[in-house]
Amino acid sequence: MSAAPAEPKAEPGRIARIRTEVAQFLVAGGLAYAVDVAVFNLCLYLGLDAVVSKVISSVPATIVAYVGNRYWTYRHRERTGVTREYTMFFVFSAIAAGIQASCVFVSNNLLGYTSTLADNISGNIVGMALGTLFRFWAFRTFVFKHKQSEASATTEPAMSNAGGTS
Repeated sequence: MSAAPAEPKAEPGRIARIRTEVAQFLVAGGLAYAVDVAVFNLCLYLGLDAVVSKVISSVPATIVAYVGNRYWTYRHRERTGVTREYTMFFVFSAIAAGIQASCVFVSNNLLGYTSTLADNISGNIVGMALGTLFRFWAFRTFVFKHKQSEASATTEPAMSNAGGTS
């Protein structure tokens, strides 16, 4: 009887790279988050609607996030053209901002919570958590692509061991 083939294990180097990438993404995002919360609360203070405030606050926050992610988190990733990269970054950021604004909309209009505290919880905690998960997946998958040599290097060892030779 032969044992079932072992599941391929992730390389320690790959895990370390992903861990570093997540940490850098969260730091860059944290700075953008601070901008988002500050502008959001300024808009609320000025008397703007909560959903409109969330949409407005996402614009400067997205610019801060782009700079942090392009020039720090994903600096090692292939550049696929500034126009393409910037456009995709903002499209995915707009979708994530829509996720956040939707959370404020649901809180205000469906659940009836209209206080500043409720707006901050729905937009800056619940919405930000959901939007952050979406952003991380979209940015690393579609916006800041792996260099071809780096992507193929992670698949070569698995293929060379498939034939049973070292």
